[in-house]
Amino acid sequence: MPSSPSFSKKSTPFRPNGWQERGAARSTRGSCTRASVLFLIILSISLVIIFKKDAIVSRQVSRHLRQQAIPNCVNVEDMLRSKFFKPGERYPGWTGGSKDTSDQVLGGRRFGQDPLNLDQGNSLERPKLLGFVGIQTGFDSVERRKALRETWFPSDPEGLFRLEQSTGLAFRFVIGKTQDAKKTAELEEEIETYHDFMRIDFEEVYLDLPKKTLAFFKAAYLLFDADFYVKADDDIYLRPDRLSTLLAKDRSSPRTYLGCMKKGPVIKDPKLKWYEPQGHMLGNEYFYHAYGPIYALSAEVVASIALARNDSFRFFINEDVTVGAWMLAMNVNHEDNRDLCDPKCTATSIAVWDIPKCSGLCKPAEKLRELHKIDKCLNSPTLPADE
Repeated sequence: MPSSPSFSKKSTPFRPNGWQERGAARSTRGSCTRASVLFLIILSISLVIIFKKDAIVSRQVSRHLRQQAIPNCVNVEDMLRSKFFKPGERYPGWTGGSKDTSDQVLGGRRFGQDPLNLDQGNSLERPKLLGFVGIQTGFDSVERRKALRETWFPSDPEGLFRLEQSTGLAFRFVIGKTQDAKKTAELEEEIETYHDFMRIDFEEVYLDLPKKTLAFFKAAYLLFDADFYVKADDDIYLRPDRLSTLLAKDRSSPRTYLGCMKKGPVIKDPKLKWYEPQGHMLGNEYFYHAYGPIYALSAEVVASIALARNDSFRFFINEDVTVGAWMLAMNVNHEDNRDLCDPKCTATSIAVWDIPKCSGLCKPAEKLRELHKIDKCLNSPTLPADE
């Protein structure tokens, strides 16, 4: 076997041969290995920092909300849970999904005081749901709520829980506050009877509906850990089972804006309905956005809304346009579904209202009861049976 070459001062000038080249390659590979290890260490440290930052950001949600002035939803309260469940008791909500049912144990705070203290990492106060549906209502909508409770909306807490168990959807009427003492007293009496409200710290004014909507999404995010958050008006006929099926679909994007989409001319004449004072900023035609009576935002979208400062949002006079503008800025996936704006009950209709005549049902209290007599409207396996 030939001996390995030796090198001395008397040796001939160095000429790399195959052996030296292979040695150089091994040396290079060793350097690469050390570099790879170093890279992995740096990457691991970076990931730890990123995850830690994400946790810090999450804990800042409630802190940001408490710093907001308009609208303030710190005093949001789910009347049903605050009435029937004590701190530490298990909330009998939807137990679907992959999360452990311990997510449904209520924490040790009354919701009106501090509904979600993320600063202490307490996430147990947010029941896990497929969707939270906030039925936007007002102090003058007593007859509408009465008609809803006589039709598709359960009229007692047990009915609400049964509907939630069967669909994964929690339903509450969403209302703010008023300076009218008589109306406040009437609402308190209604709450004591039905316990189906979510109250937010917001002064009810019709022209401030966009701000109420912002307060709703922030409050809903604080109270519920849902895959979707649905804004709906109190003048539509809804099929909860079909809405549940729609929300449960697999989607490629986690940032979803789901509704009955539209475009149309910007109304710049002050004498016309839907006049937009800031029309000069919008051009001649509205961008693609959902009709206001019902639409849904995925959890990731609502989380972004909850984290953002209130003064970073632009408000237009029309609520649906306002939310549509936010969605353009947030790079969401617009999902159009015409079953959310069906003018009549069909085998596939999810939400029924008088499009395009009215933004909702034209005579809601009467029309809700009429629709509920139609088999295609009321024949739902998830709707509570008549007593």
